[in-house]
Amino acid sequence: GCFVFKPNAKKRRLSEKTAHDFRSTSHDSEDTELRFLTCQSLWNQIKFETEQIQEDLNKQLLDNLVSFLSRSHSDFQEKTTKWTCRMKFREIPTAAVVLGVNVTDHDLTFRGLSDVLQDNITPYVALLEAKDCPGIKNLMQKLMGQLMNCDIEVDSLEDEDCVQVPQNRIRCSMLSLISWYESVTKKTDSGTPSKKRNSSSRHWQSPPVVVIFKDMESFTTKVLQDFIVISSQHIHELPLVLIFGIATSPMIIHRLLPHSVSSLLCIELFQSLSCKEHLSTIIDKLLLTSRFPFKLGEKVLQVLINIFLYHDFSVQNFIKGFQLCIVEHFYSQPLSVLCCHLVDLKKRVYSLSHAQCENIRRLPSFRRYVEKQESGKQIELLTNDSFLKKETEMLLEDLHVYHENYVSILRCLHVFTSSLPKYPLGKQIRELHCACLENQVWETEEYESSLQLARMLNKTDLVSMLQQCVEILTSSSGKEFDKTVEKLKEFLTQFQNLEEASQERDVSVSSQKELQKKTDLYHLQKTLLELKESRRSKKLTKFEMLRFEVVDYIDRLVRKYLVPADHRTLHEIVYFNAATVLRGHLNAAPRTALHTALNNPHRYLKNQALKCDGGSISNKAPDICIVYKLHLECGRLINLVDWLEAFSTVVMAGEEPNADTASSDQVDDIIHARFIRAVSELELLGFIKPSKQKTDHVARLTWGGC
Repeated sequence: GCFVFKPNAKKRRLSEKTAHDFRSTSHDSEDTELRFLTCQSLWNQIKFETEQIQEDLNKQLLDNLVSFLSRSHSDFQEKTTKWTCRMKFREIPTAAVVLGVNVTDHDLTFRGLSDVLQDNITPYVALLEAKDCPGIKNLMQKLMGQLMNCDIEVDSLEDEDCVQVPQNRIRCSMLSLISWYESVTKKTDSGTPSKKRNSSSRHWQSPPVVVIFKDMESFTTKVLQDFIVISSQHIHELPLVLIFGIATSPMIIHRLLPHSVSSLLCIELFQSLSCKEHLSTIIDKLLLTSRFPFKLGEKVLQVLINIFLYHDFSVQNFIKGFQLCIVEHFYSQPLSVLCCHLVDLKKRVYSLSHAQCENIRRLPSFRRYVEKQESGKQIELLTNDSFLKKETEMLLEDLHVYHENYVSILRCLHVFTSSLPKYPLGKQIRELHCACLENQVWETEEYESSLQLARMLNKTDLVSMLQQCVEILTSSSGKEFDKTVEKLKEFLTQFQNLEEASQERDVSVSSQKELQKKTDLYHLQKTLLELKESRRSKKLTKFEMLRFEVVDYIDRLVRKYLVPADHRTLHEIVYFNAATVLRGHLNAAPRTALHTALNNPHRYLKNQALKCDGGSISNKAPDICIVYKLHLECGRLINLVDWLEAFSTVVMAGEEPNADTASSDQVDDIIHARFIRAVSELELLGFIKPSKQKTDHVARLTWGGC
């Protein structure tokens, strides 16, 4: 059954008003073209950076696969004992690549692998998908089609001796494939190299034929078995290498293939980087940086992360969501023209019109800023556009400095929190980032718990963390950290000069080990209370005093630099916070959209003739819309005859009655046919089904409005 939960009418009206405001601001704004160009430029920069990150993350996997192909192919070329042994057992070199369940990201990985192989090793690479290969004949046809298309691109079209006839005129078999391979490799060896090989001599002599099964789990067992058995019988004539793309587990090979078939494969396992690590790197390089002026608010970032964690694990979909945020921000925010690099900021600020200055004055964060100023400055900010532009430039520059300092201190805090037991503030830096954006992190219980645990760290851990913080702040672009670096180095010097008895250090180490052993919450709290009571009864050592001083200093840095972004003036210009809008775009509600389209076709078709008031039905509407609105007025069972009569009444409304009987019968037949088609479409969409109780009735399946 289908159950409908009606949304709050107030919220619905608010979202409709917001959408209308977005459209009006986009069309009426004076600088729409500049906003579009800024958005396009920013996305191109982020897209380039993203591609570089993904290329770096996949580099090790691709290098390992190339090395595997090198070893397999060298055996074939040299006809070594190892290859002879493989020929004897008819083993096919096979790489099993475990890529994870984020299937939508696999295509990018395999395209990168195909490009690397075609650039450096072999032009003969075929990418096969299960949907294109329901049978062995389809598989061979697809395989030969891709390989021969590759050959047409590589070799000169003037050479007649190459197999270059249309695919449907070739008998797609392994023998045909072998004869084609021998002809192209023989031609290459005989001194007539192809144009592509003339331009690049990196391809090997007698290059291997690489067949990539992009989604191995989706292939039928019979197709895989037949292809492997046939290929193994010709492995001494054709240097074939298989690559299996696996989303689940390597055990799927043995579940799909019986031992007699899997024994024909010489399998080597490869593991790609996990999608969670991939996402963490993307967030680290794109969001936790001051290179890009555009930022995501806490709720928006949480929506994207939740979709990633609970829906698809797809990094590509996360990046698409990020792109959608950029487009939506520049589309809906009139002041997003100021979301640019510092180089262009001054010119854009001083070119603002009076209307745009008024938009700045209406921002909630700017209103709070004005309220804190003295009365004379308040009047200037609210009445003098030139003074406002100067102040806006200063505030946006301060916001840029805030981002630089925020990222550096966030990384320093993550160095401390990620090494604590139980990870009170999360193990990943993205979790810590969300906590800092949401509210003042130092007011949370998790932060207090982290400080207490940090006050029990041993000397080795503290020194290591301080050294990492010094490296982070030294490499930071922030200009306020010179004194901070000096202070941290001073702490390091004090630790080095500290000559404490081994007893105190052993107490600290044992306390840390105790914490690591008892990781459940009850024992953790009990241990903390015991340590707190023990400290009251004895005097602190020099090491403990210094440790407290270090933790308190880090705490002061956090309170100073990790203020939530929504506390900063003009944060609305660079931060996208419309989580509801994003959720509406990404979390599809198909039934709501379908109901809207059928109940109010004017919403999508924008045809004024379809506009109608309330529950009235226009005879100009599509047939399925008329039938749908009539069915909403019926009960559980709908009489088809009554339904047809009502449909005919609506369709014929406003038309003059025809006196000609023959013509009238013809019109009735046409209306009857239109009705049958509309009802069939409604059944296909799942709104009705045939009833077993009465043959001339249908049963209604959906109830309630959207």
